[in-house]
Amino acid sequence: MCGIVAGVSGRNIVPVLVQGLQRLEYRGYDSCGVAVHAQGALTRARSTARVAELAQQVQTDGIASGTGIAHTRWATHGAPAVHNAHPHFSHGPGAAAGAAGRVALVHNGIIENHDELRAELQARGYVFESQTDTEVIAHLVDAHYNGDIFAALQSAVARLHGAYALAVFHKDEPHRVVGARAGSPLVLGVGEGGAEHFLASDAMALAGVTDQIVYLEEGDLVDLQLGRYWTTDAHGRSHEPDQRPVRTVQAHSGAAELGPYRHYMQKEIFEQPRAIADTLEGIEGITPELFGDGAYRVFKDIDQVLILACGTSYYSGCAAKYWLESLARIPTQVEVASEYRYRTSVPNPRTLVVTISQSGETADTLAALRHAQGLGMHQTLTICNVATSAMVRECKLAYITRAGVEIGVASTKAFTTQLAGLFLLTLALAQVRGHLSDEQEASYIKEMRHLPMALQAVLALEPQVIRWAEDFARMENALFLGRGLHYPIALEGALKLKEISYIHAEAYPAGELKHGPLALVTSAMPVVTVAPNDTLLEKLKSNMQEVRARGGVLYVLADADTRIGSSEGMHVIRMPEHYGALSPILHVVPLQLLAYHTALAKGTDVDKPRNLAKSVTVE
Repeated sequence: MCGIVAGVSGRNIVPVLVQGLQRLEYRGYDSCGVAVHAQGALTRARSTARVAELAQQVQTDGIASGTGIAHTRWATHGAPAVHNAHPHFSHGPGAAAGAAGRVALVHNGIIENHDELRAELQARGYVFESQTDTEVIAHLVDAHYNGDIFAALQSAVARLHGAYALAVFHKDEPHRVVGARAGSPLVLGVGEGGAEHFLASDAMALAGVTDQIVYLEEGDLVDLQLGRYWTTDAHGRSHEPDQRPVRTVQAHSGAAELGPYRHYMQKEIFEQPRAIADTLEGIEGITPELFGDGAYRVFKDIDQVLILACGTSYYSGCAAKYWLESLARIPTQVEVASEYRYRTSVPNPRTLVVTISQSGETADTLAALRHAQGLGMHQTLTICNVATSAMVRECKLAYITRAGVEIGVASTKAFTTQLAGLFLLTLALAQVRGHLSDEQEASYIKEMRHLPMALQAVLALEPQVIRWAEDFARMENALFLGRGLHYPIALEGALKLKEISYIHAEAYPAGELKHGPLALVTSAMPVVTVAPNDTLLEKLKSNMQEVRARGGVLYVLADADTRIGSSEGMHVIRMPEHYGALSPILHVVPLQLLAYHTALAKGTDVDKPRNLAKSVTVE
């Protein structure tokens, strides 16, 4: 969600800025732009098209400089339009439209007190050309400017309420870019030999430019100049470069290559066997220390689990609740992170707070984590795909899934690797609580080692799923049913279908069908049913008959030994094998393929679905 790339150098860095934006396209955006300092003045190019069109515009206009900022915007305040696109300029109070810019600024996040600041600045003569909260910051920085852009930014951010990552420069200070972060990620890239420096919202934007990354802390301000940089923390204390450690981060751009696949989502679906293998690599036995030093003491000291997550990650947490309560026998709550922090809850200091996030920068989940800590719950653990993220830094314990870079907005391999990490957590807690025998441990480890091969067999079902997708592409609505452990998988399947095909889809526990949703069932409402051969199978079969009796058409993912056969109005895909407690990891894959191929048939933008962003870094 939104992307920032900025830098100062003795060379023309505009190609670096544009390339960085291209590497951030996966985060989701609806406009983009670049601004530079050239011949003592500010110039910019902005577009509501893709970054490729912006690159052509930059080339046509001959925009080049050693100082610049660039941005991809996901609209919050103001429609997707060129006048709302970043970078924003401040022309000073009383300036006429089209006047030369003095301050250029890009912003990720949301400023909550922008209305108050806008009124104040308008009273001082500032003219607003956009509906964004970001333009408020540009004018505020200009209002505080007195020859030092760093001091101006420092004064301006003291007035801001909300979340922000900022990159700013001024026409009177060439080869200088300053930045700030609070609640939104921002990293500093140290160029070769320290001769050039960069800012970015994601280290991946700087892949191939530098692998020397400084992760800015909450409240940090940063000053980039030729050959030097320094930071100031939230309390105004300056830090020499060695006090903010430089890390070598291998954010290879090759991870973002499509190869033989048509879309990143397709590529990532087929990467799941390898992603699961990497996530479970080296695990010979179950031990709490898989989650970090001191995990045994933490696990011994807790008596319940609270899972905080959003979207797909929330559904992985819902599946984990079944595991944690049945295998580890520990009470577990799963909360939507964006709701948890705004309700009155009953804190228990002996709670293990588990956050789940692909990026580790999800704003709602980070805020919920901090809220839980503020309530006195300090035993925290994250399941996360990015080892250097804020989520990992702010939690006491962590398990890093090794899904690799996930570009497609609709999460696939991140979800299945989260499930793998959560199953390991379940086993570790079961072991500490005395509910995991040596024989059970050996059996589960054997099953986990077999998961990559089992996933390959499921992926081989793709031709059958494509035939289903041809039917679904003609539909406007769909129902998904599951029971027990597979209800969250039905939820995830419905989410995938609506995310990328724009078909309205809802999921229900199958037993709830007759309590309302059955009224929707007609021949035009396909009903997808996840039907593993578990203790709830016979109940599920009864629910399926309720659908057939109303003329509904069923699409059933059935284990081979369920004795559910295809017939008129009953389309069945047989899973290669029953996989017990781990079957959600397998059953979700055909649902991912169904969503992908339905969207393909409908011609939607699979990797960049409308209105959505990959990394949701604003509330």
